[in-house]
Amino acid sequence: MLKCGARWRGALLAVAVAGAVLACCACGTAAAPPGRAPGTAVVVGSFNFPESALIAAIYALALMQAGIPARLQLDLGPRELMQPALAQGVVDVVPEYLGAALASLESVADVAMSDPVVVRRELTRALAPHHVQVLQPGAAQDHNGLVVTAATAVRLRLRTVSDLGQLAPQMVLGGPPECPQRPYCLPGLRRAYGLEFARFVPLATEQERINALGQGVVDVAVTDTTGGYLANSDLVLLADDRQLQPADNIVPVVHAGVVARHGARLVDALDAVSARLTTDDLILLNWRVTIAGQNVLAEARAWLERQGIVPEPG
Repeated sequence: MLKCGARWRGALLAVAVAGAVLACCACGTAAAPPGRAPGTAVVVGSFNFPESALIAAIYALALMQAGIPARLQLDLGPRELMQPALAQGVVDVVPEYLGAALASLESVADVAMSDPVVVRRELTRALAPHHVQVLQPGAAQDHNGLVVTAATAVRLRLRTVSDLGQLAPQMVLGGPPECPQRPYCLPGLRRAYGLEFARFVPLATEQERINALGQGVVDVAVTDTTGGYLANSDLVLLADDRQLQPADNIVPVVHAGVVARHGARLVDALDAVSARLTTDDLILLNWRVTIAGQNVLAEARAWLERQGIVPEPG
């Protein structure tokens, strides 16, 4: 899953918002338009991948615990659809990724993308005209990473992406089909690390990439740094020692209208989640949902209980 989508273009706005409304209807009850009455539930939407659904569920349950009615709309679509829907108030809250969100809105050539403070400031500025606010980002991050088997890491003494420098011409890289065009994938690996792999194998899903790695079809695989497979000790995530990847801290982005309706109670409930959520938490949650097959809502509630945000039953 590569989170940096195409630029958000104004021409997409009407189509994307209409698509969001249809998607919400398909999920159950359609989200109400902007200007909803104060008692209307806050709509928490997610992108169309499991981690986003998990975080959205955590946000929604935290809001309900704070006494704010909330409704989940999961798997609504990619960022190109969700950003306009958020700007129009079709959804109220979306879990975002700092760097990916900013890169989707404008050029980031002159931005220190590895600094979350800088990225949040620029994202706040970029979203302000669309009546969207950026709350406090958490420590948890999810971005592209390179993974090898533990056996390969030991044999070749690999700890960082830089360690691949002399070896890459003899290695096969597996990654999403979009990798050769995405700035933080193959082009970025060439630019920041000088890596030239012998061959690239397009593999659409993380499952396919991990399988190919285990079977020796590829030597290195592109994966998410919070992927559930990283809970497996047979895999080693190489450190991004030259900071190619942007600061992709998890952050709630919120329509200004819902902040005006619920004020500090809403902001504090969402910020409390961000303050506690860690990258290791996401790895475990992703493992439990995507590999062990556990229920998203059950895992979201269990995490909130462990954090003391939601009381344990009984």
